Amino acid sequence: MIETVTGDLSPLLGKDGKPAKVLVTGATGYIGGRLIRELLTHDYRVRVLVRDATKLSDYPWRDQVEVIEGDAMDKEALERALSGIDLAYYLLHALMVSEDFEQRERELAQYFGEVAKREQVQRIIYLGGITSGTGKLSQHMSARTETGEILRASGVPTIELRAGVVIGSGSASFEMLRHLTERLPIMVTPKWLKNRIQPIAIRDVLRYLVGAATIEKSINRDFDIAGPDVFTYMEMMHQYAEAAGLRRRIIIPLPVLTPKLASGWIGLVTPVPVTLAKRLVASLKHEVVARNDDIRQFIPDGPGGLTSFKDAVELALSRIKQMDVETRWSNALTPNTHSEPLPTDPDWAGGSLYVDRREYTSDDSVEDVWARVEAIGGQNGYSTATWAWELRGLMDRLIGGVGLRRGRRDPNRLMEGEALDFWRVEKIARPKLLRLRAEMKMPGLAWLEFQVSEDESGKTHLLQRALYHPRGLFGHTYWWLVAAMHGIVFPSMATKMAGPSAEKVRAS
Repeated sequence: MIETVTGDLSPLLGKDGKPAKVLVTGATGYIGGRLIRELLTHDYRVRVLVRDATKLSDYPWRDQVEVIEGDAMDKEALERALSGIDLAYYLLHALMVSEDFEQRERELAQYFGEVAKREQVQRIIYLGGITSGTGKLSQHMSARTETGEILRASGVPTIELRAGVVIGSGSASFEMLRHLTERLPIMVTPKWLKNRIQPIAIRDVLRYLVGAATIEKSINRDFDIAGPDVFTYMEMMHQYAEAAGLRRRIIIPLPVLTPKLASGWIGLVTPVPVTLAKRLVASLKHEVVARNDDIRQFIPDGPGGLTSFKDAVELALSRIKQMDVETRWSNALTPNTHSEPLPTDPDWAGGSLYVDRREYTSDDSVEDVWARVEAIGGQNGYSTATWAWELRGLMDRLIGGVGLRRGRRDPNRLMEGEALDFWRVEKIARPKLLRLRAEMKMPGLAWLEFQVSEDESGKTHLLQRALYHPRGLFGHTYWWLVAAMHGIVFPSMATKMAGPSAEKVRAS
């Protein structure tokens, strides 16, 4: 178990002597969603301001916070949100606004500062970005810097924390790094890849955000926050490849790749939206290295010190590295999940995990459906398309794999950890869950999972999922090369398990 990221930081007390009433803006964003659960573990009373309250339905902390619905540009909504608040987190950014985003960010900060002062808020904490202090800043970084200046001039003591590349699944900067490195073993890149970077783990960002609440109220300034490692963006890509178990990448920086061309290329290669990629690329034209580390005089390091880049990447990839692909968002409140994806993160967050999902209902009992699931493989076969699995087994043997020759120990009953053809029984929980981990040779990791339950109508529900985590460009190519075969084997396998009365609910 990893130590909690915020250690023993005592909460700020409010006017009533109890843990402070806290407003978090940007609650549906990457940082905000994780910060709220951390504040709750420190007994803060949390309120959130969101434009659409329905977007909070999937967050595990939804029922533990007060929700104010409204736009941050609406002064009346801001007044309701900031009324009675001791501490406010300003996590608003207009990165996805295509035009006039600088003006919008300026107005957001001005409105917020004015209302916060009028409502006698004790402290504002703002998360901005590290600036190099040399050369002309990008529009994105200029706007973030100006936002900090506006908030500090509002009359409410403000701590601005400036971070660079944040390492954690779901962070836009990290997802851009992840997808570029995973998908391109050879790449031509902009010359800014030679600029130095000082990344920071999400767990350390959260520690600083929570700790900033208790900094003496007379302090009204900005602090740079960063991890212990400094290297070029190119070196960071190599380090990521090593941590992810990929071969060393061949990277060729070219001066002809302008930020506009580079962002278009990133938008093509990765699922990061082009508008967002453009802003991120523009901000990387300068070095992103902390000016100093005096924040550590006010907020001590957690147990074990600051998180190294390698450890941060491994934490971000831990869900896949530990081969734990079952979605259990109840774990979201445990200390070791800050780096992992949330169900509310963007679709492109959380790493490359291809999923073939088939859902069926059956008039057969849960026990009957489970019996067919547990009898999978060996002499029992897989489906009406067992020939396709036999072909895959032959291909595996030809390249030195185990193929289907191992069979199964018992025709009807499985044991956790035993071999089954070219699978390994990773988890079994009768009569609800069977998960098999692939041991055939392939450029990635794969699982086959079955979940059986009874739905509200009394019918048996079968969920079948094939999950695949590719390794490198060939790993992605492999998935798409066998996609046509998936359309044959997976539907027939699910219908066999569900039985003669099977009715399709969903396929994707």
